[in-house]
Amino acid sequence: MSDTRFRLGPAESDEKVRCDEPDSAKHLLVDYPAYQGPRTRPWGPLPTLREILSTEAGLIRDFLVETGQVTRDDMLKKKKKKKHRPEDATESVFSEDESESLPVAAVVRVPVEVVKQRRQARPDISARHIISTTLAEEGFAGMYRGFLTTVLREVPFAILQLPLWEALKAAWGRQRGRPVEPWQSGLCGGVAGGVSAAVTTPLDVAKTRIMLADRHSQLASGGLVAALRIIRQENGFAGLFAGVVPRVLWISTGGSVFFGSYSLVMRLIS
Repeated sequence: MSDTRFRLGPAESDEKVRCDEPDSAKHLLVDYPAYQGPRTRPWGPLPTLREILSTEAGLIRDFLVETGQVTRDDMLKKKKKKKHRPEDATESVFSEDESESLPVAAVVRVPVEVVKQRRQARPDISARHIISTTLAEEGFAGMYRGFLTTVLREVPFAILQLPLWEALKAAWGRQRGRPVEPWQSGLCGGVAGGVSAAVTTPLDVAKTRIMLADRHSQLASGGLVAALRIIRQENGFAGLFAGVVPRVLWISTGGSVFFGSYSLVMRLIS
């Protein structure tokens, strides 16, 4: 086999280009005739990353990189760190960053949740009216009612979901004798998300009730513990798990798509 450090140029050029590393990421990003065969499928050749990133996906990638959410160096650094861990380690490669980013994400998420929840409860009132009324009656703090409860819901959810996803992947991989495929990783993510969603449903119910409560009520002024106590007194233990089925269904579906896509992208760039 010829040295892979020398590769053919693009289809429209006969020029040879030298890469610094054999089979480097830069080597594989572009559509070269030497890789046309492995990329061919019954339904036609798969697009290269250069072709994908030249479309709307490229705009999304550029936005994520510029905002500091996704960088190639950071991904490779985390992947290198993971190689030194035991094979059965269940900590997610991004669970640490995930938990650190939750309070920051809640700064944007909570006002949106407040408006969404009240809009769903009162479909006859516009979102603009909800925002203006909340600011007039409660001030800017009214847009962040339930902020702490939202963070307290997201943290245990992430702590459960991410290690469980890794554990399911590791168990399935050991059974197969090789790493799981992206679609299998997605299924593991769906199961992990569903379990985590079910366990944290009481926190989600408390968050929703706090956001929807009248501003003069005990629910609106109380904290998470007080909200859970009131819900249990009013609706019993079953009231703490109101809406658990739709919550599990939508988070399982979203988790399958998210973790499956994540695994596929990581395979493409590694």
